[in-house]
Amino acid sequence: MINTTHLLKVTAAWISIVYAVCFLGVALFPGIRSAFMYYGLHTTASVGENIMTLTTFLSGLVVWNVVALLAVGLFAALFNKIKA
Repeated sequence: MINTTHLLKVTAAWISIVYAVCFLGVALFPGIRSAFMYYGLHTTASVGENIMTLTTFLSGLVVWNVVALLAVGLFAALFNKIKA
């Protein structure tokens, strides 16, 4: 049985740290975004304008935390529900 509450707290901390590092990386090295598209996803695409504000940081942080918590919450629920 997974402790879902603890797992969700760890997930929120982990995704917040990763998001902050990625946001800082794009702020310091703007070319990293297109390089990731080319080398990581094997594609090229216009990524639009480079808008880096406190609002975009906070909204992105909230969105990524919600997505991560939903995904990990579903994992924990399925893990606890399905018996081996």
